[in-house]
Amino acid sequence: MEAQLAWLDDPQVFRVNQLPAHSDHQFFASTAAMEAGDNELVQSLNGTWEFAFAPTPAQRPVGFWEPTFNRAGFTTITVPGEIELQGFSQINYINTLYPWAGKTYRRPVGTAVADQVDPATFANGNDNTVGAYVRHFELPNHWADREVHIMFEGVERAMYVWLNGHFVGYAEDSFTPSEFDLTPYLQPGDNLLAVEVFKHSTASWLEDQDMFRFSGIFRDVNLVCLPTAHVTDLKVEALYDPVTHEGQFGATLQLTNDQAVVSAQLTAPDGTIVWDGQTDQSQDFKFPVTEIGVVQAWDHHHPTLYQLTLTVQMGAKTVEVIPQVVGFRHVEITPEAVLQLNGQRLVINGVNRHEWNCHRGRAIEYQDMLTDLELFHQNNINAVRTCHYPDQLAWYDLCDRHGIYMMAENNLETHGTWQKMGAVEPSYNVPGSLNEWLEACLDRARTNYEVLKNHPAILFWSLGNESYAGEVIAAMDQFYHTHDQTRLTHYEGVCYTPEYRDRISDFESRMYLAPDDVEAYLQNQPDKPFVECEYMHSMGNSVGGLGSYNRLVDEYPQYAGGFIWDFIDQALEITDPVTGQSVMRYGGDFDDRHADYEFAGDGLVFANRQPKPAMQEVRYYYGLHE
Repeated sequence: MEAQLAWLDDPQVFRVNQLPAHSDHQFFASTAAMEAGDNELVQSLNGTWEFAFAPTPAQRPVGFWEPTFNRAGFTTITVPGEIELQGFSQINYINTLYPWAGKTYRRPVGTAVADQVDPATFANGNDNTVGAYVRHFELPNHWADREVHIMFEGVERAMYVWLNGHFVGYAEDSFTPSEFDLTPYLQPGDNLLAVEVFKHSTASWLEDQDMFRFSGIFRDVNLVCLPTAHVTDLKVEALYDPVTHEGQFGATLQLTNDQAVVSAQLTAPDGTIVWDGQTDQSQDFKFPVTEIGVVQAWDHHHPTLYQLTLTVQMGAKTVEVIPQVVGFRHVEITPEAVLQLNGQRLVINGVNRHEWNCHRGRAIEYQDMLTDLELFHQNNINAVRTCHYPDQLAWYDLCDRHGIYMMAENNLETHGTWQKMGAVEPSYNVPGSLNEWLEACLDRARTNYEVLKNHPAILFWSLGNESYAGEVIAAMDQFYHTHDQTRLTHYEGVCYTPEYRDRISDFESRMYLAPDDVEAYLQNQPDKPFVECEYMHSMGNSVGGLGSYNRLVDEYPQYAGGFIWDFIDQALEITDPVTGQSVMRYGGDFDDRHADYEFAGDGLVFANRQPKPAMQEVRYYYGLHE
């Protein structure tokens, strides 16, 4: 198969040769390697790559992936990192509009006005910048004759991959992992990896989030060596009965080798083995759900985690060891429309959180996450909405361990297709009820679920943000309810299409609804708990009205709290060329248009993670129901 530029303009082409999404579990070659944290099965490709930037597709270096190509004109770039923050392209912040609005006339495929535009609008776009990445690598000797994959944790926005001149695959969806099998094209010694990243494709219609618009390989890249028998997917079932305090446990595995035998142990925090078992192909590699007696429940105050260890053997030889944390908890909505966790009412003291670093943009570092969690605990924040895309995988693991409730959001926002300069005008809304966009959106829901399904911190799946509503989002909601009966779904945009209310979202959710209006809903025999997925817009001298919402917590059990918009300013720290001082710059400060200016600065903390005065209000009121 040859790579085709036309895929950029086809919403029905979003994965080519990409491996199916699967659980994000780690795996090691032995118990000793697992205990030492030394994973000889993973090789990082982070670091310095060769790089060439092109302002348009027509100007890109065609054929740069060929081993014989002359790359004398290439420079270098750091991976992970944003192209725009390494001096190659325009820095641009936009809230609602698409980056091309007022410059290039585009309309989404499948809409009534789509035939008014060039069908190759992205492939021929004069605003579609391209990054050509090249990296050489050699495999460790003990990887010889083994299956080797490459895992990209995040690439904005569409990428093509080649190895040693052979086309490997294509992927969209900027914020979820993309994995490809490199095995057929590997060679002894030096290997040439090439990645071509386009800033825009039809995926851009689905990724109109309120944020700086970057591009490039901005998360980790790793080579992964598969053992001779490998667990490709793991689904854990950890059920908790809030009445008896007893737990049920089971697991379903997918393996690459049907001759393997898998042994498993589940260990309590005190080291006691509370369950063990063994399975093989004759049992479809499944551990049926089993009663295991009284367990300790997972919650914010006591994020109790059990340790599951899977050992994969071929004959007498151990070939793979998998550690997986397990949390027992039960989330539900009562017949009285009260949100409960483990049989007790749950009040969400939450924030929305963009991934952000004032020097690296969305290419954040592990220490950034640890600092955020420290600020959460200091200020009585117990929940986070991953606005408006899946985060780095490490964040979910940290929230498991720190007891932070998660609303795990899909990578979906199409704000500019249905709201025009503040008015609701969905004449070319996507995904709507358009078949052309159905599979791409379902794939985003599926990937979000499959990768993250084992994290106890995730209590709610969010279908996306500010994308209006139609049959496609209803299908996404149905996907989650079909595949996961242990969590709830959320979507705020259905408030614009009340005819879908019974098919989309387990919550009543409105952004920035005034306390009096929230109370009016709560007084009218509510059939769903109310959550503010965004409220208390933290820009300027704000958050002073939090007490008005807090009163509702005391008076109405159907009020579930909410998520403040938002946690951290999106701003970039630069040296002012006039004063020589270090300053923060927001939207519009980089000669970029359009710009919503300080709208990028609506966090409870500044972009350098220093708390704003508004955080004092949050700490006090959130502490009342902590």
